[in-house]
Amino acid sequence: MILSGTVIADADTVVDDGSVVVEGTRIEAVGRRDELVDRYPDREERSYDILLPGLVGGHIHSVQSLGRGIADDSELLDWLFEYILPMEASLSAEEMEIAAKLGYLELVESGTTTCIDHLSVNHADRAFEAAGEVGIRGLLGKVLMDRRSPDGLAEATDDALAETERLIRKYHGAFDDRIRYAVTPRFAVSCSEACLRGARELADTYDGVRIHTHASENRSEIETVESDTGMRNIHWLDEVGLTGEDVVLAHCVWTDESEREVLAETGTHVTHCPSSNMKLASGVAPVVDYLDRGINVALGNDGPPCNNTLDPFTEMRQGSLLQKVDRLDPVAAPAETLFEMATINGARAAGFDRLGALREGWRADIIGVRTDVTRATPLHDPLSHLVFGAHGDDVVFSMVDGNVLMDDGEVTTVDADAVRERANDVGLSLEEHRDAAAEVRP
Repeated sequence: MILSGTVIADADTVVDDGSVVVEGTRIEAVGRRDELVDRYPDREERSYDILLPGLVGGHIHSVQSLGRGIADDSELLDWLFEYILPMEASLSAEEMEIAAKLGYLELVESGTTTCIDHLSVNHADRAFEAAGEVGIRGLLGKVLMDRRSPDGLAEATDDALAETERLIRKYHGAFDDRIRYAVTPRFAVSCSEACLRGARELADTYDGVRIHTHASENRSEIETVESDTGMRNIHWLDEVGLTGEDVVLAHCVWTDESEREVLAETGTHVTHCPSSNMKLASGVAPVVDYLDRGINVALGNDGPPCNNTLDPFTEMRQGSLLQKVDRLDPVAAPAETLFEMATINGARAAGFDRLGALREGWRADIIGVRTDVTRATPLHDPLSHLVFGAHGDDVVFSMVDGNVLMDDGEVTTVDADAVRERANDVGLSLEEHRDAAAEVRP
């Protein structure tokens, strides 16, 4: 297959009249259209306005998709313990599958082809199966919570770790290696030392298994961890083994100088979630400082209840603007930086090689974007448009490993209308659980 249009191979490489040749699961060639069409005369050709690498959601909560709008205007720990955890605890296996499928559907429709997904405590199998069915690439993990956990989510430490190991054996490398496993403690507030150390032991036991958790998102969270351990959050995570090149920490809004040194020295990945941090008034992550230190920073949406959209283009725009206004510096976090955060940086965090750019021999994860819209007229700079002007609903084509997941704006792998209809029915039933008590809140 030949895909033609303005090709944005990476943040530094734009081919105005270009093509990408796909053979099987890989990219066979990238270059000028006229040369590649001549070289491959028998290939089917499809044309799009802009072609770019599939975007990477560096921190997602797909199974929270049913809670969009139920917990607006709340502080993080209120939001979590009074609304989100009771909602997660209430979901049956079938409802969890629908929640995950709805989340993956929105991601694919919006241009995200790879996600680092923080699931829930229960029914993780159903989310893994949903990801396989939709066809998205992902680093997924069952949530670990062995303290300060509401009814329905609390687990004994050994049981939680044993279930994690079962899931690793079943799903790590599943679906032609599109799906891999991340051991996923919720955060230090809801995990004992034994649980956190057990997470590290599991990740070390299985090749390619990573660790994904939240860290230093909110000042109340940090105060709780410091009260529990006598240490700042990042130092505590480092103490129990939850830093390193196989660790993805979401948020890292409130870190001091010594914690940033730990992140840099250990090669720990950070995922920035600008819209979520703004909506929950958590603060502004020091993204420019992280990047200046050589820390790999990815970009994520977080969950729909603290963002209301899984649109990755929204996060690129917000991520740039938030750094500019916070630093009072209009050249901070330019379009190129945010594009890298949403593509190749996210791929590094997820642990997938040859992903996040359009290059010969790399994975054929590609999206096509339309520009026949008023806000793209005139189109002086296609990269600037993608970061500051494009929307997820501009995406009309999506491919993962050479498999077409969306064509002409319609997802091809699942019945999107049926998913939305069932999700709407389940979502309405969540109102019954709004009064669930959150007595375990710190």
